[in-house]
Amino acid sequence: MKSLGNIRRSFAPWTDPSEKPFISFNNVTKKFGDFTAVDDLSLNIYTREFFALLGASGCGKSTLLRMLAGFEQPTSGEIVLDGQNLAGTPPYRRPVNMMFQSYALFPHMTVEKNIAFGLRQDGMPKNEIAERVAQMLKLVKLEQFAKRKPNQLSGGQRQRVALARSLAKRPKVLLLDEPLGALDKKLREETQFELMDLQQSLGLTFVVVTHDQEEAMTMADRIAVMSHGKVVQVATPAEVYEAPNCRFVADFIGDVNIFDGNVTTAASGIVEIAVDNGFTIRTATTESPATGSRAGFAVRPEKLRVSRNAPANASTNATEGEIWDIGYLGDMTVFHVKLKNGQVVKASSLNAVRAVEEPFGYDQQVWVSFDENAGVLLKD
Repeated sequence: MKSLGNIRRSFAPWTDPSEKPFISFNNVTKKFGDFTAVDDLSLNIYTREFFALLGASGCGKSTLLRMLAGFEQPTSGEIVLDGQNLAGTPPYRRPVNMMFQSYALFPHMTVEKNIAFGLRQDGMPKNEIAERVAQMLKLVKLEQFAKRKPNQLSGGQRQRVALARSLAKRPKVLLLDEPLGALDKKLREETQFELMDLQQSLGLTFVVVTHDQEEAMTMADRIAVMSHGKVVQVATPAEVYEAPNCRFVADFIGDVNIFDGNVTTAASGIVEIAVDNGFTIRTATTESPATGSRAGFAVRPEKLRVSRNAPANASTNATEGEIWDIGYLGDMTVFHVKLKNGQVVKASSLNAVRAVEEPFGYDQQVWVSFDENAGVLLKD
């Protein structure tokens, strides 16, 4: 059986009907006056899952996280954690901890005192606090910085202190609100893998809010794509990218080319679309659109081939165009190609060798083509 994308780990409790969710949002709505931030949303998250809430600003993802933490209360619906309805439970009584985007470290306290703060508030004995703080410092590799204050640390180090403080109380769930937003690109990429390794070694449930698609795709076991207070699709990163369930998800996640047209053939698992003022797309699909209906077809830039000559079978999934823009990104080259029907598409090519004998140039006439299974038919 073929899989969509590579499998990071075999962990997939959501596929087991007998597995009970660890966190459940049941028909949750949150209103602020006349504005609906979360709209009748239902969602299940499983124990030991690294789950991402992904969406643009204002989609409701942070509000959802704050309701789980107890900082906001649902207008209607219920939130259940490990079998317990959280209604009326104050934040400090919930088995969750939240790591804020700003880190919210105490500037007058040392690293070890910041980590110990919540433990002291809970009345833990001093010797146990010292032992737990030492464990946390080792976990985030900051033992030598224990006596420093936050202003003596780099952004990445402050992020680790905040993480250690959040984990010190050993919550059942760690909530992360844009946890890597303050880091530079290289450090952010390194920290993503560190968080993944840490989450799996601790066996905790992580729920992260982010607007960064790459961040969600890298870290999460599953992603909930949100829009206007609703969950549009919940799936693994590979499924969200390779099999978006609607036009919004296809367009929101990564780069995509969408071809619109009329369905001319729909039989035996094969659909053909006459692209507006263009060419014919032929694809294998389980969808059964009506002949003559409008349809969209989404295909990612890396699935498009750019060539000087027409492909062997140019009657379907192939059209001529002209190179308008070229972007050299080091590991790959991106081409913007204007097709004969006027649509501009994006194609990307991996730079597998250092030198190209006959590189493409601006205004060059080329062919753009793709395989039958390269894209996905869009429902709307």
